[in-house]
Amino acid sequence: MRTPVTKTPYGILQTGYAHAQGIYGEGITVAVIDTGIFPHRDLQKRIIANADFLQRRKMPYDGNGHGTHIAGIIGSAGIANGHYIGVAPKCSLVSIRILDGNGNGKIEYMLEGIHWILENHKQYHIRIVNISIGALEQVTKDRDEKLIRAVESLWDAGLVVIVAAGNRGPEKSSVTAPGTSPKVITVGASDDYNSVYFHRRMRNNYSGRGPTKNCIVKPEIVAPGFNILSCRNSKNGYVTRSGTSMSTPFVSGAIALLLERYPSMTNRDVKLALYQSATDLGLPKEQQGWGLLNIPALLNHTEA
Repeated sequence: MRTPVTKTPYGILQTGYAHAQGIYGEGITVAVIDTGIFPHRDLQKRIIANADFLQRRKMPYDGNGHGTHIAGIIGSAGIANGHYIGVAPKCSLVSIRILDGNGNGKIEYMLEGIHWILENHKQYHIRIVNISIGALEQVTKDRDEKLIRAVESLWDAGLVVIVAAGNRGPEKSSVTAPGTSPKVITVGASDDYNSVYFHRRMRNNYSGRGPTKNCIVKPEIVAPGFNILSCRNSKNGYVTRSGTSMSTPFVSGAIALLLERYPSMTNRDVKLALYQSATDLGLPKEQQGWGLLNIPALLNHTEA
């Protein structure tokens, strides 16, 4: 069934269940490593910090729109038109800008951004890091491993790290780094049977598949990624985008809800809760992992 673009596209994951319970992600900060976050009306008052590793701008900025779209899925408050509400509309956001207006960047920028988070996560109460990007460039194996070690340092610091599986499926072992790390939570698209324009051609079944080259099952979980409506890089605008980049912030937003409800949970607790609450879609493990993100089941998880 085609994922509808409606006034509340996030309802496909029963986000309304959390909001009806008075759970909005309040008190939880999500860092978004991406093209930046534009101060859209739905987001601007909750962008509590900005770190720009390209132009060193002091104010939030997004010349591409990808990062703003991600941030909207996580936490749009629906102010601009009263309808388009994100998964965790009261969470706080931190913008880590490492990609330019064309969506290009270097591993050095990513490493700087990760180091900034490690240095500042306590100050801004960052609990979750969303990485809706894959390998930034053609790199050697050593540099690839350096990137993976860097994201694992975030996990080792106690942060929940959510990474896109990438859009290079359907071949096996097509999950992109740093989603190949065994520690982080890697997210695929549950609806990649829909055709999307990627890499200059129409493609479907694009969501990165596991296992990794080290035989680790990936992705861990899947969420919708087709024609997702969210904030664009303008004051009031919205736009639809597709890909595992869009699937990933659904999970980040859901975890913000979970951590508001169970603030003492560790990142390992979060991973276990996702595993125990996911809905089995009956697909191969290398495609769906544990299954589809299920927010009501996740929030009814009993804290260990």
